[in-house]
Order: sequence, then C-alpha cells, then structure tokens
Amino acid sequence: MIYNNNEKTVELYVEDPTKAFAIDRLLPDEVEYGNIVLEVKVIPGNKASSEEIPENPTNDWLFNTAFKNSPVFAYTKTISGLFSNDLTYVVFKNRVVQFFNDNLNDIHGLVSTLYQEIANDVFSDELNGVCYCTDIEERVLGTPLGEWP
Repeated sequence: MIYNNNEKTVELYVEDPTKAFAIDRLLPDEVEYGNIVLEVKVIPGNKASSEEIPENPTNDWLFNTAFKNSPVFAYTKTISGLFSNDLTYVVFKNRVVQFFNDNLNDIHGLVSTLYQEIANDVFSDELNGVCYCTDIEERVLGTPLGEWP
C-alpha cells in the first residue's frame, strides 16, 4: 500500500489479479473526509490469474475471493428467497481489533472494535444486501452453553 498525501490517493498493490478484481469491486473509488476526497486505486500484479472471474460475480464470491487466506475472515452465508434480493452475511472471527488513532479516551490512544464495524465503514455503500457480523465465540465443545455436545 502506498499513500500519497499530495495527490490524496491510496494505492493497494495486490499480487493475485483475481483477488485484486474482487477487492476493487468491494472498495469505493473514493472516500470523502470532510472537504478532502481520497481516491482509492487497486493495482493488480502481473502474474496470470489462476481463477476465472465470473461474468456477474455475487457478493458471496467477491468476499470469499477478497478474504481468501485472511486470518480474520470466518465465512459468508447467502440467503435467497426470503426477500426480493439475496442477503449475504459476511462473518468475521470473534476477535477484538485495536489500532492507534490518537484516541484521548484511551490511555494508550487506541480504538478497540470488531472487524464487522471496520468492514461496515470501509466497504462500498453500493453493495446491496450485505450484512457484516461477528462469529459466535469458539468453545471447546463447539456448542453454546446449555446444549448437549
């Protein structure tokens, strides 16, 4: 990733062209911060694509391709036939993420949040029927309390 403050651009370099395609479709072309507009560019690598890109990629395909091998991604689940449009749930692992943000409310200057909140802020508003959520807590037996294994 390269941020150019003079041109107000961020360039994301993605080695896999298929993954770059998916990320480019999920991210907005620009983000407005007050009176500043940041342009977002996704730059694919030169290697040949190992996967075919569908003619009309679904939200499910886009997120699974973009987050392939990501340690924070759990899975996607698409529900069809319930509403006029499909609903795609993008599920992240049950972990808190912290990052420095000069937060005066935190002794360390950090913000603590969930990946679903970051996804909701980062990904394009033009994605219809996408819900971001957090997976249930991982338990030793793999079932919620009160259920027989």
